[in-house]
Amino acid sequence: MDKEFEYYTILGLTPEATLEEIQDAFAERRTKFPADKRDKEASPEYARLANAYEVLSDSGRRATYDSLLAETRTLEKVNLQLLTSRDRIKVSDAEQMVYLLLNILPPKQEAQKQPLNLSLVIDKSTSMQGNRLSHVKTAIELIVNKLSSADTLSIVSFSDRAEVVVPSGKVENATAVIGKLRGIQASGGTEIFHGLQAGMQELGKVPLNAHTNYLILLTDGHTYGDAAQCLDLARRMAEQNIGISAFGLGTEWNDQFLDALVAPSGGNSNFVEQPQEILQHLQKRIQGLGTIYAQNLSLKADLHRKVSIHYGFKMEPFAQPLNIDDGLLHLGNLEGRSPVSVLLELKISPSPVETRINLNVELLADIPGPQLREQTFKHTHQLYVLSDMKQEMPPEKIVEAVRVMNMYRMNEKVWQEVEAGRLDVATTRMQHLSTRLLEAGETALAQQAQQEMEQISRVGTMSLAGRKKLKYGTRALIDKTQLNDMQND
Repeated sequence: MDKEFEYYTILGLTPEATLEEIQDAFAERRTKFPADKRDKEASPEYARLANAYEVLSDSGRRATYDSLLAETRTLEKVNLQLLTSRDRIKVSDAEQMVYLLLNILPPKQEAQKQPLNLSLVIDKSTSMQGNRLSHVKTAIELIVNKLSSADTLSIVSFSDRAEVVVPSGKVENATAVIGKLRGIQASGGTEIFHGLQAGMQELGKVPLNAHTNYLILLTDGHTYGDAAQCLDLARRMAEQNIGISAFGLGTEWNDQFLDALVAPSGGNSNFVEQPQEILQHLQKRIQGLGTIYAQNLSLKADLHRKVSIHYGFKMEPFAQPLNIDDGLLHLGNLEGRSPVSVLLELKISPSPVETRINLNVELLADIPGPQLREQTFKHTHQLYVLSDMKQEMPPEKIVEAVRVMNMYRMNEKVWQEVEAGRLDVATTRMQHLSTRLLEAGETALAQQAQQEMEQISRVGTMSLAGRKKLKYGTRALIDKTQLNDMQND
């Protein structure tokens, strides 16, 4: 909405103004018009002033106007930038590929600050005893001391059943919270559903729409017999704007399960190789949660009838593969000062004649503050199918993004070949990955790839440690890639 015609601006007020302030502002501005100009038909400027007053001084009309104004202002909260590997493709009877890099940027104005509603769900199964559980406790102690007085915290431990160690509440006595945390003892098996369910129940004890709601899971093992229940619960939590991130400690946990668990809310799954790294991972994940511009970002997969998304990957604020679920790619929250950046590999159906393809990028988001659900933000980008065209180099940002993403994908394809029993193909792919990593200056990862190639040749599979080091090591390369401040030339 043009500020010149916004009613509050006309009266020199903010949307928080009282009725008395509205009346005073109108009276003051009215005196600036001569008597013969205090007529709507004779003076457009006076008409704007009178209309503003008539609407804002009537409670019913003001409520309607405020609702419309809030919807208009959400357009200032999410900025979309879009870059493609090429804007012109050749007329062809064959399928073609185009990469699309989407940047969702935080606006210049201040973020909506909401108190954090955080639940930490800790695996206390027997395998966690010793350094793992000890470092988890130490890391959480430091996190507890960094929460504000407005934040809400709960801590749940689980093995084959769950226990609420710290019920949902404000951290008014950090020493008491830490004392309860230190009392957790390792025992039992691993059934993650119990922990997630208890964490969700604790989160639900405060009004979810007035908080940034997040659950962080720390585990070191496979869950037994309840994976489907966990994934169903994760979907229901995402529908209530509860985000989930999950961290696997050691090498025994199921990385594919954790990826699927965080996918509905656009969360982060990661590998904690050494117990002392837990604090670093927790701090990084919690860092932006207090300032939220938009929640539950979802990108519609239907860009055009001739275009399909073959692969999607979130590049920022953390690297995470994306799945298409009910026609949507779930991207999580727009938080802190970090953009959400997404790289899509698009397949274009055969185009035997010259035409124009409009890529209709449509983003859904929930806006905190005014409590607006599923607000829509759109951007259209045009691809031209031409008979005659010059060869163009892709933008450097696209080249770099695709380069690092493909190293991650190459490693994932190795694992797929191993599982399918195509070991010769797997070793060849791993050799190519090792070479690419050396070229990128990633010597340690290249050596790990070489070791895993030998492991595949010798025993027919990858080691658990090597599998995770390469998977999350190549993801970490994506984390290093800076993709913001794109220019769509």
